[in-house]
Formats: sequence, structure tokens, C-alpha cells
Amino acid sequence: MKKILVPIDFSKTSEYASKMAAKIAKKTNATIYLIHLIELPKGITDMAAGSKFSIPESMLYLRKVREKVLEFKENFFDKDTRVEYFIKLNNPFEGIKKYANKIDADLIIMGSKGHSEFEEILIGSNTEKIVRTSKTPVIVVKKDSNKFKLKNLVFASNFKEENKEVFGKFIDFATIFDSKIHLLKINTPANFQGTSEAKHKIKDFISNFNLPKHKINVYSDVSVEKGILNFSKDINADLIALSTHGRSGLVHLFTGSVTKNLTKNALKPMFTIKV
Repeated sequence: MKKILVPIDFSKTSEYASKMAAKIAKKTNATIYLIHLIELPKGITDMAAGSKFSIPESMLYLRKVREKVLEFKENFFDKDTRVEYFIKLNNPFEGIKKYANKIDADLIIMGSKGHSEFEEILIGSNTEKIVRTSKTPVIVVKKDSNKFKLKNLVFASNFKEENKEVFGKFIDFATIFDSKIHLLKINTPANFQGTSEAKHKIKDFISNFNLPKHKINVYSDVSVEKGILNFSKDINADLIALSTHGRSGLVHLFTGSVTKNLTKNALKPMFTIKV
């Protein structure tokens, strides 16, 4: 984990994302890449292209944005952390994906929703689209992480074969922080599986992995979303991990819009990896 992309819009949630990124960077010696994305009127192109802005207000605006980015960098990252920054003219969804690919990011950390002084940049729909389509693992942050730790991590799944690659990436992340992994299968009235059968399936799923500290859990609730949230609350989880499926925008491991609902409702950081 050497490159962490953090989209910022100067909102509280992007501050929370930056605090988490700073702590992860300290642990992993990663470089932080801050990106602030601006949607300006047509005809104004990327600053990096060297174009001349014909609108004085736009130049003043961009200058103020740069000042705020530098102030943001100074406030949330210490001098021992390497921090690069970009200010780009692009819509948030396309911009985040583009620059994650460009720098070959290992992780994206972003707030779930934010309102800047200038305009809305990171809105819920963009977060959901990034979570759904990003090839890079994404952590979605909703609250302050002053006491941020990664002691207990939940990996919720149906534990099908197709999720093994995702699980391997998650183990790499958990190993860095010496975390305990809580493997979680949710039983619902509409989709119930006996505890013994469910545990056997999970054991078979993890049999070829060199797993760190872990525990197998089968939890019953009225819905998958509520089950994940309630279980995570019960064990005081520090992070919830899910795999997502890009074709539908829905969580592939369960049914319905589980990822979407959890992204909106969970206060715990959400770690998502695309299948």
C-alpha cells in the first residue's frame, strides 16, 4: 500500500478521510495524493494543458482553491508524510477514476458526502458510483477518526468462489494492521442457512488462505443490511468490508442495494473491493 488517493472538497467528511489517510500512511509509509476536482463552464480546459483562462473570475477562483489545498495539506498531514496534490477540471466521478488509474493508486479514501464553500463536489451519488465501479479498493469515511484504529474488521460475504480474489486483497490490508478478521455470514428469513452448514462453507472458503487472527460468525437478522450493522455494533467493529459488483451497482454477495444502503447508513468506515 504505497499510493493513497484522497479526493477533497474541504468539507468535514473530506477532513475525516484525510485524517484516516494520514494514519494509514504513517503505518505503511505511503504517499498521499490529494485531488480537488472542479467542474467549470465548457471551454475551460485542464490547467495542466497550459491554456489561458479568459475569465478573470476563474483564475481568481483557481488561485483560491490552490491556497485552500495547501492549507488543507498543512493542517492534516505532518512533514514526515509525503503529500502530492492535484487540482483538476473534471467531474468528480470521472476525475477520481481517471487519477486513481493514472497514479496506479492502491487505495482511495473518501468522504461519503460533502458541501464545499464553492460548490458541491463529492455528493452521495458520486461516492456510490466510485464504490461500484472502481478497480481500486475504496474506504468510505463518515465520521472523525481521531481514535481511528483497525483492531476488529468485519468481512461480510456469501463466501462464494468468485469472492476469493477480493478476500485476498482484504487479507493483505488486514495483515498490515495486525487486525482480527470477523468473517460474517448473515441469515435472513428469506435466505436462511443452518449454522453448521454456513460455518462449513466459510471454512472451505478460507482453507487456502494464510489467515491472521480471525473468527467465524453466522448472524441472523431481518435483512442483510441490518445484520451487518447490528453485528458490527455488537463487536464494536472498526471497519466493515464488502465486495461489490460493477455491472449492477448492487452488492454481488447478497441481494438488493446492500452496498448503497450501508454506504448511506453505516457510520463505520466501509472498505469495498470490486469483484
